[in-house]
Amino acid sequence: MSKIQGIKDLLQYFESVDYSITEEQVHEQLAKRKIPHSKSFGDTVFFDLAHIDWWIAEQRKSKSTT
Repeated sequence: MSKIQGIKDLLQYFESVDYSITEEQVHEQLAKRKIPHSKSFGDTVFFDLAHIDWWIAEQRKSKSTT
């Protein structure tokens, strides 16, 4: 299970898979608990890449049906 740490790394991953989202949008989605993530002690945020890939696929599906 691959994980990435922090929003900056998440944004780089989104860019690498050609998914356009801003840092502000990521923060909004995290606040709404829409992006799958976990937190350890403090403010460190971790993202499981399998869950992120699933989330991206779901976002792309919902955009293509609207």
